[in-house]
Amino acid sequence: MSEPLRPARAAPAAQGKLFLVFQVGAERFALAATDIGEVLPCVPLKPVPQSPAWVAGIFAHRGRVVPVVDVGQLMFGTPAAQRTSTRLVLVHYRADPTRTNLRLGLILEHATQTLRCDPRDFQPSELSNRNTPYLGPVREDELGLMQWVGVQDLLDDRVRELLFAPQLAGSLKDGED
Repeated sequence: MSEPLRPARAAPAAQGKLFLVFQVGAERFALAATDIGEVLPCVPLKPVPQSPAWVAGIFAHRGRVVPVVDVGQLMFGTPAAQRTSTRLVLVHYRADPTRTNLRLGLILEHATQTLRCDPRDFQPSELSNRNTPYLGPVREDELGLMQWVGVQDLLDDRVRELLFAPQLAGSLKDGED
């Protein structure tokens, strides 16, 4: 059973957008709650041979096989530490415009707090890195900078095809390649 998330800062429910706050090392990041389907404790994963090191594996969840990405490994090459605050976060993922019901698991450290704020509090970072298209705008607060992570931009085409090929193939009509 998953633990309830604690608010990082209290705010009226009617104001702002809700984010899940997590860390990679000392760096803070945020995922929009609207991208999140479920927050689970970490579970054993089956490895995916010949995949990038940051593809942590797959697991079965409610009758579906879900691929899992270690976000710390993806961003900085450091696998997530197995802590009580490390979570497996299931996000809504769209591999293509026709497939909107896919799930992707993200291993996130220190994923126990939420933040409600105006999305306009996040400002462009003025940096552009083609290797990290998932890193969005930043927000400054008393703890420093926090960066918004775009779920739909986490995977490049090669990894998307590796992790979601069976689901994508199932969406093709007879006779299509």
